[in-house]
Amino acid sequence: MSKIAITGTGLFTPTHSVSNEALVDSFNAFVQLYNEENASQIRSGELEALAESSAEFIEAASGIKRRYVVDREGILDPQILVPRLPERADDEPGVLCEMSLHAAEEALAKAGRKPGDVDCVIAACSNLERAYPAVAIEVQNALGCGGHAYDMNVACSSATFGIQNAANALQAGAANCVLLVNPEVCTGHLDFRDRDSHFIFGDACTAVVLERSDDAVASERWEILGTRLSTRFSNNIRNNFGFLNRTRPGPAAEGERLFRQQGRKVFKEVVPMVAGLIADHLGQLGLEARDVRRFWLHQANLSMNQLIARRVLGRDADEKEAPVILDEFANTSSAGSVICFHRHRADLASGDLGVLCSFGAGYSAGSVVLRKH
Repeated sequence: MSKIAITGTGLFTPTHSVSNEALVDSFNAFVQLYNEENASQIRSGELEALAESSAEFIEAASGIKRRYVVDREGILDPQILVPRLPERADDEPGVLCEMSLHAAEEALAKAGRKPGDVDCVIAACSNLERAYPAVAIEVQNALGCGGHAYDMNVACSSATFGIQNAANALQAGAANCVLLVNPEVCTGHLDFRDRDSHFIFGDACTAVVLERSDDAVASERWEILGTRLSTRFSNNIRNNFGFLNRTRPGPAAEGERLFRQQGRKVFKEVVPMVAGLIADHLGQLGLEARDVRRFWLHQANLSMNQLIARRVLGRDADEKEAPVILDEFANTSSAGSVICFHRHRADLASGDLGVLCSFGAGYSAGSVVLRKH
């Protein structure tokens, strides 16, 4: 069977960055306004007063220091606390398409490919901006690619699930060159009025080019030794936004149709699931954790990543073994592990092994074992 390789990656980040300090200033101003406006109900016990936050709390809880966002002004306005993106005409590129084009340009250049070489486009992300037409088909059209294109959503694991789909298509001869894009506007589904989660997400887009290794022209390629996916149903991370919302009578509760999670339960249940997946996958391939030079993990929470790496390795991982981009980007959902791979692989040598792993809502988790050609 032909070996499948990643031959190029690309990254797009919005121009705006928001620090923890700026986010906290905005959030605390909202809290003060809320508590003042509802002072009588708070005194009577009808409502609970909202608590303020701090930059120190955010960093201690998550490891996040700042994040890139598509709109800074709306997020930081205490009266709005929502990113504001003007609606675009149907004949204009959508936000996700525009982000994907920037990331794809870099990935294709690194792979030594032109858009015309691509015959499959997959848009895999948590936060699709519409039901149809597919964002992937829009990207395919904007780039001038041939073949076919489709969208898929497996929350934060979308990129690794997309990589397996791409590898399967290449192995089966259904495609010769696949472009995978992961455009994430995570701030669009985030409740910036929730102290426990308003700091979690940032916006970004990654792109990955995959092809059969024998066909590759890039000087750098990462051969896929194996992929492994796992899912288990859980309501502990949930987002109820969807096209059926309008069919349900009655007003929706504030934040009901946005991201929400039970963080402690997620931590307790996802860590062993992911560590077990990686260990089992390496064993299936006849490898051991000590054989792996780098773990490019999903960037959701620093403590979670550290514990997963510790369980897999049997010891604490150093910064090179399990690099972190969470402090700069926050959680970018499906893009996070790919950003980590994009940023932290140049120092590895031919023959070195790495694991690209994502995990998130569902629960879902994906492991991709790579070897530098």
